[in-house]
Amino acid sequence: MRLTAIAAVAGLLAAGPVAAVPAAAEDHQHKSMEAAQPRGDSIYALSAPLVDQRGRPAGLDVFRGHPVLISMFYATCPDACPLLIADLQRIERELPSRIKADLRILLVSLDPARDTPEALQALARRRQVDESRWRLVRAPEDTVREIAAILGIKYRRLPDGSFNHSSVITLLTLDGVIVARDESIGGPHAALLRSLQSAQAAPSR
Repeated sequence: MRLTAIAAVAGLLAAGPVAAVPAAAEDHQHKSMEAAQPRGDSIYALSAPLVDQRGRPAGLDVFRGHPVLISMFYATCPDACPLLIADLQRIERELPSRIKADLRILLVSLDPARDTPEALQALARRRQVDESRWRLVRAPEDTVREIAAILGIKYRRLPDGSFNHSSVITLLTLDGVIVARDESIGGPHAALLRSLQSAQAAPSR
């Protein structure tokens, strides 16, 4: 499916009112959702107005020219998202220094209403991420739905304001094409590490 069809499918992947809230959700426990298949084009074809943790405007292609690990999260998530960030930091530690230096990480918020730049900055500092290579970004709700659609991420807002969502780490080429993805949050990520280590890293800009 081409990116021009995103608008038609994004609503199917995004949140809507739910008839019944799982008991786990009421206890603020993350309920994983199975991810959909991602799109095959460069995701950089999507015009996505983003704002990062420092209030800087950016596009989805903010890291064009670098290998990128991209995922979606929300700052107040009590369990899955902290694991996701820990996994990304662990992947960084396991990479050769040359590849790590060229790698960029982009985390897109599912909760733009609450994930202000200030909230994202506080999270970045709390988790001690390398802000020279990481961007935590928010976008308008319709853009969030479009990004989720092209990454194959399903999510649903619950009545208490938390989310059920798929947790997927996706590897993009220098031009924004999806080449690998991993749904095993908390796992070893061996295949993803192999993909990163075998990729030809472009010189850092």
